[in-house]
Amino acid sequence: MSSKFSKLPDPPATTKARDDWATLKTLLPYLWAYKWRVLLALGFMVGAKLANVGVPLILKQLIDRMTVTPAHPAMAMALPISLLIAYGALRLSTTMFTELREFVFAKVTQRAVRTIALQVFRHLHALSLRFHLNRQTGGMTRDIERGTRGISSLVSYALFSILPTLIEISLVLIYLVTHYDIWFSVITAGALVTYIIFTIAVTEWRTHFRRTMNELDSRANTKAIDSLINYETVKYFGNEDYEAHRYDEGLRNYELAAVKSQTSLSMLNTGQSMIIATAVTLILWRATQGVIDGKMSLGDLVLVNTFMIQLYVPLNFLGVLYREIKQSLADMERLFSLLDQNREIADSDAAPDLHIDHVEGGEVIFSHVDFSYESKRQILFDVDFTIPAGTTTAVVGHSGSGKSTLSRLLFRFYDIQSGRITIDGQDLRDVTQHSLRRAIGIVPQDTVLFNDTIEYNIAYGQPGAGREEVVAAAKAAYIHDFIETLPDGYATMVGERGLKLSGGEKQRVAIARTLLKNPAILIFDEATSALDSKSEQMIQAQLKEIAKSRTTLVIAHRLSTIVDAQQILVLDKGHIIERGTHQQLLLQAGAYAQMWERQQNRQEQIGSPESPEPDREALRDRAGELVG
Repeated sequence: MSSKFSKLPDPPATTKARDDWATLKTLLPYLWAYKWRVLLALGFMVGAKLANVGVPLILKQLIDRMTVTPAHPAMAMALPISLLIAYGALRLSTTMFTELREFVFAKVTQRAVRTIALQVFRHLHALSLRFHLNRQTGGMTRDIERGTRGISSLVSYALFSILPTLIEISLVLIYLVTHYDIWFSVITAGALVTYIIFTIAVTEWRTHFRRTMNELDSRANTKAIDSLINYETVKYFGNEDYEAHRYDEGLRNYELAAVKSQTSLSMLNTGQSMIIATAVTLILWRATQGVIDGKMSLGDLVLVNTFMIQLYVPLNFLGVLYREIKQSLADMERLFSLLDQNREIADSDAAPDLHIDHVEGGEVIFSHVDFSYESKRQILFDVDFTIPAGTTTAVVGHSGSGKSTLSRLLFRFYDIQSGRITIDGQDLRDVTQHSLRRAIGIVPQDTVLFNDTIEYNIAYGQPGAGREEVVAAAKAAYIHDFIETLPDGYATMVGERGLKLSGGEKQRVAIARTLLKNPAILIFDEATSALDSKSEQMIQAQLKEIAKSRTTLVIAHRLSTIVDAQQILVLDKGHIIERGTHQQLLLQAGAYAQMWERQQNRQEQIGSPESPEPDREALRDRAGELVG
C-alpha cells in the first residue's frame, strides 16, 4: 500500500443522542390514531396471558385429582376428562388470543410505518436546497431504512413482548404470594429485580456501541453509493483501488465497533443466565423440600416448576427484547432527526397561490436584491431589473458572477437577505412554493434524468400526460426522430442520472419535459450548451418561438444565442455593470463588447461558427453506442 493511504482518518464521532422519551412521544400519536384497534389488541393480549397462566393451574388440579382415589370411580373418570378439556381449551385460547391480537394490530403498525416514512419523504422534499447540497445520500437512505424497520421492531417488542411478560410475571407473583411460602415470592421477585437492574445497566452501557455502528455503517454506505454514482470519474482517473480502500476503511471501523458490541453482548448474556439459573435452582429446592415435608403436593411441585419454565423463557428474552428496543430507539433517532431539520424555506400561514394576470407570462421584478449563501461571502449586490411580461431577458457574465443564483432565487430555493422579488406584484415569499414552481419551467445546463424510460422522463413535466402529448413535446425538442431509431423507442431506459444518453440528448429530453409542462415563465440555463451546431440552430429557433408567449430568463455563455433578447444584463461579481440590447451594448464598447469580440475571434480560429467542443462530441458518440 502506498504511503498516501497509510494515514487513516479517525472514525466519526457519534451524533448527539435524541432522548428516548422524546422519540416515543413522537411515535405515540401515529399509533393512537387507531386507538380502538390498540385497545382491542391490548384486550386480546391480556386474555392470552390469563389463559397461559391458567394452564399450569389446570395441570396442578389434574395431577392432584389423579393421585386421589375417590369413593365413586365414575367421578374419577369424569373429573379428569373435564380438566383435560379445560387444559386443551386454555392452550387453544392462548394461541387464538395471540393471533387475534396480531390480526387487529397489524394495520396499526404498518400504517404508522407508512405514515412516518411518507412524512419524512415529504419533509425532505420541503427542505431547502442548502440541506440537500450538504446531505450524504447513502447515509440518509440507510437511516430511513433502519428507522422505519425500527418502528415495527419497537412496537412488536415493547407492546407484545415486554408488556405481556410483565403481566404474566405479575399474575404469577400474586398467585405465589397468596398460595405458598413467602420465600417463593421473595426468590422470584429478587431474581426479577436483579435481572432487570443488571440488564438495564449493562444495556445502557453498551448502547453507544450500537450508535457508533449506525454512524459507521451510514458512513461506509455513503462512500459506496457516492463512488458508484461517480463510476465514470473513478474510471477516468483509475482510482478503483483508492475507492475500494476508502470503502474498506469504513468497513474496518464498523467491524471494530461490531466486535465490541458482540463482546459486550456475551458479557450481558452470561450474567443474565447466572441470575436465572440461581433463581430456578432455589425455587425448585424450596418446592422439593415442601413436598418432602408434606406441605406441598406433587401438583404444587409441577405448578411451581411450570410457572418457572413459563417465566424463564420470556424472562430470558426480556434482556434481548430490551436490547432490541434500545437498538430500535437508536435507529429511530436518526429517522426522527430528519423531521427535526429546519425547513428554512416555508410558506407563510394561509399563503395564497401565485396568480399570473398576463396572458404572455408574468412580469418579473428583482428589486434591490442582496443575497449570500454564507454570511461571509455575498453573491449579489443591489441587483435591480425588470423582465416585462412576454419578453426575454438574458444574463451573461463570467463564471461565479451570480448568473445561476438568479434562477435559484426565482424558484425560491433560498430567501434573499434584502430587497424583493415579485411576479405580477406578488412577493415570492408571500405565495405558496408549489404554485410558484408550477408557473416556472427550467432547462438546466446539467440535466439529470430519472433512471426510467425516456417517456417517463419527458412526461415528468406533466404527470398523467398522454402518449400523444409526450410525442408532440419530443418533436418540438427535435428528439423524436432519435427516439424512434432506438430498439425500444420511448420505452428505452436512460440509466442512472441518464448516463446512457449523451449530453445533447439529455438536454433535448429536458427541453421536451419543460415544453410539456407549459409554464408561464421560462428559464434557460445554458439550455443548448451540449448540442452540436445544427441541433442548436434548430432548438434555438424553436425556443425563440416558444419564448414569444412567455416571460423568459436566459442564462447564457454563447452570446450568439441571445442577440435577439429584448434586454441583456452583464453581471460581474454580483453587480449589474451593463444593461441594454445587443446593439446598444456593442456601441457602449464595454465588458459585453469585449466578450463578444473574444468569442468571435475564437470562432474564427476554430474555423466553424459555434462548433461543438471535441470532448462533448466524443461523449455524445460514446453515449449513443450505450443506448444502441
